[in-house]
Amino acid sequence: MRTTTPRRPWRSGTEPATARSDLKLRYLLSLTFTPLFALATAGFAIWAAASPANGAPSQGTLTGFAIACGLLTLFATVDLVVVIRRRRTEL
Repeated sequence: MRTTTPRRPWRSGTEPATARSDLKLRYLLSLTFTPLFALATAGFAIWAAASPANGAPSQGTLTGFAIACGLLTLFATVDLVVVIRRRRTEL
């Protein structure tokens, strides 16, 4: 049987333990995209409500887009809250 030596990791040091995200960039992106996704949610919801039953695109497609944009709004809002809290404690 041949014994193998353990492979050496490519990274050395404490990168994972000390890694930080760019809070200014995350704040700017969340601040930009939260209202954009909220407007898209409202737009798709209104369009879905006003579209005819057999129109193109269908009401189901527009409702799906409204739900997807609503979820993105929720994620961006949660990220904005997290970034604001982290900026208060770290900076």
